Amino acid sequence: MPVADVARRMLETYPRDFNVDQELLVRCVEACYDCAQACTQCADDCLSEGDVQHLAKCIRIDLDCADVCATTGRVVSRQTEYDANVTRAVLQACIAVCRSCGDECEQHGQHGMKHCQVCAEECRRCERACQELLQAIS
Repeated sequence: MPVADVARRMLETYPRDFNVDQELLVRCVEACYDCAQACTQCADDCLSEGDVQHLAKCIRIDLDCADVCATTGRVVSRQTEYDANVTRAVLQACIAVCRSCGDECEQHGQHGMKHCQVCAEECRRCERACQELLQAIS
């Protein structure tokens, strides 16, 4: 079952009122988990390329982005005793790392590395979803 479906089903069962729009939460959780997966796979694909040393920065930022996105997805899905300051900080970190990873992967994607292009697209989608949620809670 896709993550968005699970996130949506779980959030639909939440017994209290939400602090933000449920649809924004679902989109953010989905984008975070999709981005984490894309970044993990992109790092692995980079390791299979001929000039791995040239891709060291890309691999590093892919892995950092994957970790931050996965954490952000978990944090924003928790609504009980919600702390807007914590959520805000996590979303800001995710926006920053997605922007950096997207920039790095775009450069490699323009030079024929399709996995980097896919990763850059997912980073941009996650950045937008986190930005939308951040605006809703600010």
